[in-house]
Parts: sequence; structure tokens; C-alpha cells
Amino acid sequence: MGKHIQDKVIFENGVELRNRVVMAPMTISACEPGGYVSQADIDYYKQRAKGVGMIVTGCAYIDPLGQAFENSFSVAEDDKIEGLSRLAKAIQEEGSLAILQIYHGGRMVFPDVIGGKQPVAPSAVNAIRSFTVTPRALTAPEVNEMMDLFLRAIERAMEAGFDGVELHGANTYLLQQFYSPHSNIRRDKWGGTPNNRMRFSKTLVKKAKQLIKEKATKPFLLGYRFSPEEIENPGITLFDTLQLIEQLIRNGIDYLHTSVSNVWRSSLRETNQTEPIMHKIVEKIDNRVPFIAVGNIRTGEDAQKVLDANIPLFALGKPLLLDPEWTQKVAQGRENEIITVYKDELQNILKLPTTFVEELRDYLEGKY
Repeated sequence: MGKHIQDKVIFENGVELRNRVVMAPMTISACEPGGYVSQADIDYYKQRAKGVGMIVTGCAYIDPLGQAFENSFSVAEDDKIEGLSRLAKAIQEEGSLAILQIYHGGRMVFPDVIGGKQPVAPSAVNAIRSFTVTPRALTAPEVNEMMDLFLRAIERAMEAGFDGVELHGANTYLLQQFYSPHSNIRRDKWGGTPNNRMRFSKTLVKKAKQLIKEKATKPFLLGYRFSPEEIENPGITLFDTLQLIEQLIRNGIDYLHTSVSNVWRSSLRETNQTEPIMHKIVEKIDNRVPFIAVGNIRTGEDAQKVLDANIPLFALGKPLLLDPEWTQKVAQGRENEIITVYKDELQNILKLPTTFVEELRDYLEGKY
């Protein structure tokens, strides 16, 4: 029997999604100064929670020095719990799971966003981006402190009532930087061999699962988002990612979530290969944990194609930005009513800050 968009999905720990639709994490930079949840945040997510099974929020920084976006969520301090709790409750009241994505930007942090300070990263290697600076390498004790910052952020998410957290190991942020041979040239136990480079993510997942077991008062999900490849040389290859997937599953991750611009794209590195890399990812996961695919899924037909490829969940970004009722309209056979406006009309419809709209345009036009 095939998968359908409106099927319920039950995770191994008993957490239930009412359908297979996930709202992809998108940072809208609408928070109050200092990373406090705003009413605009709550209204935005509440509107889109009415039809989907799960919302993954825009990323919340676990350390003020890890903030890569102005006016974005903070989960770095206890005084943020109250606002995050209101956000989680607003999402859950509409029938959706609330998942808080957490991250540290590492070398992708702009000094201007963190008061002119120097960003930190696994190694003092600049990203191949015109807008970044050379970071300071974390000391060995600081790596352990960074691990603790992630764990404390997870604990705050539990205290705020979220249904889970998603570790942001994609888009060249800190977790990915530890695994990348481009950004991690350490010679201690956190760098060097692929196994050492994935040690931070593996250890974090293992410790987070233990924390959840000890502290969670209800079933709580731990997810991990990853980018399958890097364009840097040396950089993460698909083979590297498949090895990381294996270790994340072995260490108890509850779900995996890819980050790609097109779900059916072929390799960025092996340009002579035409097979979608998604096929190898799905084969490696082998139904052991739920997997969320994303990337240029716009219509119900696009979504069904993903489900037919033995992928249990799909995430929508732009379609839910443009039309919060995407799921309802597809389910009711009203797909012709889905809003599909583009670019210049975004700001009027979404009522979002100008800076975010400009960044979204760049993303949609492939500048990232």
C-alpha cells in the first residue's frame, strides 16, 4: 500500500504527526532585539501550523557568539524560555508538532552581528565567501564547552514545551564545519580522520539522547539536518555523508532531514553522475528512521513523487511562505487556488522585514 500525503506518521518513541507535511526551517528575522520571540513570530507560525504535521522553526542560536542572523531566535539564555514556550504552544494548539532547530554559525557568523567580535570555529580557516572573516580556532576546553551549550539549549527547548529539537548540521554551520575537511584541520581528537571529524556530532547526539532520557517529561524528538555535499575542495562528499548518516542512526537519532535546493538533483561534485543523490541517501537510511526530503516540492504531484520514492516525509519552504493553506488546498482538491506569486509580491503578502525578503530573493535566484 502506497504512502499518501494525509497519512499519519508515528515515530518510534510514540510522537505522532497528523500527516506527512513538514514546514521547513526558515529564518525570518522577526524577533525582538536580543532574540526574544515576537508576536509577529507567533502569528506567522500559528497561521502555518493549521495544516501541516510538523513545523521546524527557523534556527535558534545556542550562543550569542554563534548568531548568524540578526533578530533571530535565541535559546542561549533562560530568559528566552517564556517566549519560546508561547511559540511552541501556539503551534501545538493548531495541531502541529513544534520542533526547535538549534545551531551555532561558527565561521559563517558576521562580526557585525556579534558586536565586532571574532567568530569561532573548529579551525582558523576562512570560508570561501566574500562576506566572512577568518575565525579563531576553538581550544580543546572550548569544544567541550560548546557541547554543553548545545545540551543546555536542548534542555531549554524541553522546558519550553517543544516536541523536539533539530540539530542544524547543514548549510556550512558549526556542526558541518566540524565534519568538513575544509573547515576542520585540527590535530586533536576532534579533527584529522573522518571518524574524528564526525566525533562532535556523534557525541552530541549520544549525550542529547541521554539528556532527553533523563529530563524529558514527554516523548521528545531529536533530529539532524545535513547538507549531502560541499563545493569546497577538500570538502564533504556524498560518501562522507553516508558514513555520517550511519553513525547518527547508530547513536539514536530520531529522524534525518536533508537540505538541498532540489530533491532530485544529482551530485554537485561528481558532475558526470546523473542519478539523483537522494536515491543513495534513501538506500543508506533503509527505513531505519524517518527521513524528510526537501527541495523544489511545489505541488501535490511533486509531494506524491517523493512519497512514492519510499521517503516518508517531505518539507515545504517557499510554498508555505506563499500560501499557509497549501496542505488544506491539496487535500481538498483546490490546488488551483494555491498562491504562487513570486519575488516582488512577497513582502506585501508575508509582511516580513525587508532584509529577509531580499535574502529570500537571493536564495530563490540561486545566489546561495
